[in-house]
Amino acid sequence: MIDIAPLIKRSLVDLALEQLRQRITQGKWAVGERLPTEPELSAELGISRNTVREAMRVLAFSGLIEIRQGDGSYLRSMTDPLGAMKAMSQCSLGQAQETRQILEVEAIGLAALRRTEEDLQTLREALAESAQRFHGELESYIRADLIFHQRLVDAAHNPALSELYHYFSSIVAAQLRQTLNVQPRRQAVFDLHDALLDAVEQQDPERAKRLCRQLINEP
Repeated sequence: MIDIAPLIKRSLVDLALEQLRQRITQGKWAVGERLPTEPELSAELGISRNTVREAMRVLAFSGLIEIRQGDGSYLRSMTDPLGAMKAMSQCSLGQAQETRQILEVEAIGLAALRRTEEDLQTLREALAESAQRFHGELESYIRADLIFHQRLVDAAHNPALSELYHYFSSIVAAQLRQTLNVQPRRQAVFDLHDALLDAVEQQDPERAKRLCRQLINEP
């Protein structure tokens, strides 16, 4: 006999999530406001407290709410990062490249203008780590490469850009994985990273942006 209990439970949690997200996006609660208790939400939604608890855990994981032990749950954001991630995960390779052109290129142009000596030091360390892993295991190299690119964006000193790139980096990883699984890694492409760091160090935003575009468009 097939055990269908997990499927039933999941459908109920999904229903609870849908209703809670709808209330959040419609502005029923303000950011920072304390949400109703689990018993109150259970009565309002017509579902069990256990289902409400599971749904609240998902919302906390996605960053929409904050659960404070002994105090209750508070609304942190009206935008669901998991929803954004789901949309990004469905983009094509070409769409991912277009997004990188808009987000990463402009961020690196700002980084060339705003970088500090501390930024340069962390960038050199990240690039050295990436170089060590260039001929090694693919996933290890991709992780190191993403750290370098994230630190480049962070050097723009714009928290919004850094956060956007943090979410988008999983799509960049998928793009790299798709490309490097069918094509060999080329030293000439990696050397563009050195040139890019030099442009940032020399505070040359136009050169940095040009090199970033070239790097993104390389097969």
